[in-house]
Amino acid sequence: MTETALILECAGEQLLGIHHAGAPGARVGVLIVVGGPQYRVGSHRQFVLLARHLSANGVPAFRFDYRGMGDASGEMRDFEAIRDDITCAIDVFLQHTPGLERVVIWGLCDAASAALDYAWRDTRVAGLVLLNPWVRTDEGLAKAYLKHYYLRRLMSRAFWGGLVRGRVNPLASLRSLGAQVRKALTGSRIAGGGDLGRVSAKTRAEGVAGAPIDSAPLAPGQALPVRMAEGWRRFRGPILLILSGDDLTAAEFKATVRDSAAWAGLLGCAGVEQHELAEANHTFSREAWRCQVEQWTAQWVKERFVE
Repeated sequence: MTETALILECAGEQLLGIHHAGAPGARVGVLIVVGGPQYRVGSHRQFVLLARHLSANGVPAFRFDYRGMGDASGEMRDFEAIRDDITCAIDVFLQHTPGLERVVIWGLCDAASAALDYAWRDTRVAGLVLLNPWVRTDEGLAKAYLKHYYLRRLMSRAFWGGLVRGRVNPLASLRSLGAQVRKALTGSRIAGGGDLGRVSAKTRAEGVAGAPIDSAPLAPGQALPVRMAEGWRRFRGPILLILSGDDLTAAEFKATVRDSAAWAGLLGCAGVEQHELAEANHTFSREAWRCQVEQWTAQWVKERFVE
């Protein structure tokens, strides 16, 4: 495996990228976009190991720091302000990989959301691998807490034992629970989805199936989950979705998909493949979880674009 450090120029700033060579003549590679605050190595070296696994399986990979992260210059920015960085990374990836024509964007958390925001805008993006996509709202987080934290707490022997022994303040617990319920109840406007939410399920499903898609700017003022759903609908390529079973971000995404009209039918589209690791945490920190993600990614890329 050959790994090469490259300097990328982006809007007057310098980014650092690492190119991992794959099989000679490979036409599709994987661009690893980091979530913030994060840099190109990843938690527990996740991105390094993923890129090396892909390279060893013949798939070129490229990971990089976008502006304000890691060794890149510039001001720190959030995931909705890195389109230029991704464009620059794709340019350099293609330039330094003979025969490479298109890329799959791989992203975890808000990097998955950045990929959804970007992919439909660039025809060089062949597919997406999305892990625990970030669709965070106060209402969505409250719903996830109610289902995955408070329900577990109420069923916990430690909670009731602490209550009996006076170690748990019941009034404080009730106030906290009430606050989360109030936030969750205000989520109806997200479930409605505004104008985008009223698009028919058939129209949304056809976005991934290859029907003509709208290239107009997204409507302003839409909630993040609705904008992410529209990015999913507009992207024509295949999508691999990987979720953790023990993660609030994944739980919020699943609840949003279930409750939001904007997401109705999207995960059932042709070209969408889903996997879930029931016990995995947000970053798939155990070796077994990380290796499973690597295997799913490499296998999916090779089946879709190589073999």
